[in-house]
Amino acid sequence: MLVLLPPSEGKAASGRGAPLKPEALSLPGLAAARDAVLGELVELCAGDEEKAREVLGLSEGLRGEVGKNTELRTAGARPAGEIYTGVLYDALGLASLDAAAKKRAARSLLVFSGLWGAVRVTDRIPSYRCSMGVKLPGLGALGAHWRTPMAAVLPEAAGDGLVLDLRSAAYAAAWRPKGEVAGRTATVRVLHAPTRKVVSHFNKATKGRIVRGLLTAGIAPEGPAELVEALRDLGYVVEVGTPARAGSPWTLDVLVDEVH
Repeated sequence: MLVLLPPSEGKAASGRGAPLKPEALSLPGLAAARDAVLGELVELCAGDEEKAREVLGLSEGLRGEVGKNTELRTAGARPAGEIYTGVLYDALGLASLDAAAKKRAARSLLVFSGLWGAVRVTDRIPSYRCSMGVKLPGLGALGAHWRTPMAAVLPEAAGDGLVLDLRSAAYAAAWRPKGEVAGRTATVRVLHAPTRKVVSHFNKATKGRIVRGLLTAGIAPEGPAELVEALRDLGYVVEVGTPARAGSPWTLDVLVDEVH
């Protein structure tokens, strides 16, 4: 099973560990694309601060994030699972998983990123600010920048099992499973049951809890149909949108009344 996650806008501090080693990151086929984004981002943020803030879509209160990006090559690096914070990652609670579940997380979780493309939770990265919706002056829209290298690398990473897609729209644009991989992909939406609308807190927290539940129970569904059974066994109310044609992803709606 491969689980595709969005990153978080908020991130923990880099810390005092050894700096980034790009060659040590997972998915080495993304190395050239990563180097291109990293180089332009550092150069942008080391220049005109106001321009950098505008390009990155940062408010006045987040001005300090520009300076942080200038130090990406020298700042301390930590496992991505410690860098990403926020509602989804709080609910997932990687640090509190038992040893077996942590090993499953290391194998199956893939976090998408405007800067790195995609990393595993064990990959060591510095804290940064660069969403997938950014358009860098030289490279252009990052979603488009990542599509070609992702198309070459992600099908192999997906292996032959279930692909559980929990990404937001901006990150999903960087790689859309096709063909045989798409046929075993399940995209999950979390809807507030009374209104049948996506509510950010419900959505993020429930996705984190779903992943935690699967990892803790040691459940690795072989395909979308098995995932539906697993989620229902874990107590979730699931509505299934089966694909209209072969080779299309399944859409699963998880209905929740409240999040504790």
